[in-house]
Amino acid sequence: MSNLNTETTLTTKNKTMAKIKDLFENQEVLILVAFLLLCVIMTIINDQFFTASNLTNVARQISINAILAVGMTFVILTGGIDLSVGSVMAFTGTIMAGMMLLVGIPPVYAVLIGIALGTVIGYINGMLVAYAKIPAIIVTLAMMEASRGLALLYTGGYPLSGLPQSFTFIGRGYAFGIIPMPVLIMIIVYILAYIILNHLPIGRYIYAIGGNEEAARLSGVKVKRYKILAYLISGVTAAIAGMILTSRLASGQPMAGVGFELDAIAAVVLGGTAIAGGRGHIFGTLLGAMLIGVLSNGLNLMGVSPYVQLVLKGVIIIGAIYYSSWRQKD
Repeated sequence: MSNLNTETTLTTKNKTMAKIKDLFENQEVLILVAFLLLCVIMTIINDQFFTASNLTNVARQISINAILAVGMTFVILTGGIDLSVGSVMAFTGTIMAGMMLLVGIPPVYAVLIGIALGTVIGYINGMLVAYAKIPAIIVTLAMMEASRGLALLYTGGYPLSGLPQSFTFIGRGYAFGIIPMPVLIMIIVYILAYIILNHLPIGRYIYAIGGNEEAARLSGVKVKRYKILAYLISGVTAAIAGMILTSRLASGQPMAGVGFELDAIAAVVLGGTAIAGGRGHIFGTLLGAMLIGVLSNGLNLMGVSPYVQLVLKGVIIIGAIYYSSWRQKD
């Protein structure tokens, strides 16, 4: 009887240890632990970190990168990449500002025009990748340059300032008096992305394309259509992020969003999405964006050079990709 009890106890312990091991091999859990640990460290190091004003500022900053990273998640899940999102942010943002200041149309219509423009740019990226068979990195690199150039041409290289208060409320105001508007928009975008990826056939097809494109095609999935859709979503989220940033700055900045594509890719990869596609979760992307936002804010409070921060982000991306590749081999 005692031997039976001993065997049962050992089996229970082994199962518990296996569950703990699986838990800590989950990249989302690791990022959540790292995020909480980083928050504690930053609070200890700098007494300005855990203040209402700074946390609100961090939340607003995170929301922009987190929204960009949603579209990037869709693209990377298909095995692609979108380097144009930062420039698309700037271009659509300056167009929104120009529509209000130079044309005089109401903010709501200016926003719709900007989002429609982001949709068109995403569609063009997707068409070139899916039908012209041009590598995604080449297509989106070219679109990054073109969109930035168009933003500079449209504004003459100068910011468009003096936007109406009804528009700046998007980036600076509060919903229900407590939730920053950018955070509310971010929550809505993530809910929609979660529904699409986890509860609609579109999501299954996107995962299937990234997992094995040829197998997905032979299974009847319209691969080209869903590739285009992924880049289209990336264009839309870039335009939404551009709207928030333009509203926060109260001006259309043609040089806004430089390097934001790096932060978006870092958030996606850190969150556990395989850089080769086919595996990942939208909740992990949000955790990745939160970690990067807190890290950047903490380093700024500590007076760390922005050049050093770029080096750190590069190292983080390489480390996350290496870990993702290592997990995939196992």
